[in-house]
Amino acid sequence: PRSFSAAELVRAAPAPLQPYLRLMRLHQPTGTWLLYLPCTWSIGLAAAPGCLPDWRMLSLFGVGAVLMRGAGCTINDMWDRDYDRQVARTASRPLAAGDISTFQSLVFLGGQLSLALCVLLCLNYYSIILGAASLFLVITYPLMKRITYWPQLVLGFTFNWGALLGWSAIKGSCEWSVCLPLYFAGVMWTLVYDTIYAHQDKRDDIMIGVKSTALQFREDTKQWLSGFSLAMLLSLCVAGMNCNQTFPYYSAVAAVGAHLAHQIHTLDIDKPEDCWKKFASNRTVGILLFIGIVLGNL
Repeated sequence: PRSFSAAELVRAAPAPLQPYLRLMRLHQPTGTWLLYLPCTWSIGLAAAPGCLPDWRMLSLFGVGAVLMRGAGCTINDMWDRDYDRQVARTASRPLAAGDISTFQSLVFLGGQLSLALCVLLCLNYYSIILGAASLFLVITYPLMKRITYWPQLVLGFTFNWGALLGWSAIKGSCEWSVCLPLYFAGVMWTLVYDTIYAHQDKRDDIMIGVKSTALQFREDTKQWLSGFSLAMLLSLCVAGMNCNQTFPYYSAVAAVGAHLAHQIHTLDIDKPEDCWKKFASNRTVGILLFIGIVLGNL
């Protein structure tokens, strides 16, 4: 029996489209959620007291997250196609497997970025400039694993840009006393979940010479993840205090802390399937915080 899931929808698509849908990772929506959720936090915090978040902006940023995550994955696979062939988990990706050519992926990338630009142009001028500034990070992030053991930090800078953009889309500019702590919290969160993710491939990464925080931290990973989680929670408290958030918000921050503590305590860094499960559970972290923001605002 067929189940309703992103992976099933991709498998049900016409065969010529499937490599492109897999290239933009539509069959693995966790990454899209992790890109989208910091946007929702920012949009929620920017809402007027007693009001729900702007549903139009939430929808617009949802479309943008799908397109920009897809574009980022396309760029990543174009840079990494030779590496991907040498890693068991990524050898079947469309570019690595030869299902589509580099030229076809380049044309597809142009289409995704054009549609994302249309979304961006729906925002105010400040947000258009701010959003365009993130493109440099999107393009260069895949190169970082070649030159530093901290590519997850660069991914954090890239993936959490929506924490700045969501607020500016509502308010017309950034309130830095709120946006910067929120952005920093998102960066710390990314260091947690993407370090866990990187432990899946650490054996292959050592063989092919790719760097990551998983290889940097090794057996000290849990201590580092605990430090990042604490920094995230403190930053969320600062952001909440600077925009007069209320009890439900801080309750959600506490729930996020409990979730992260459980994640880290039960993590087995030597089992790829457990690393994937813990990585994917971070969607719950982001949703918990968004619910807390909405209820705190009401």
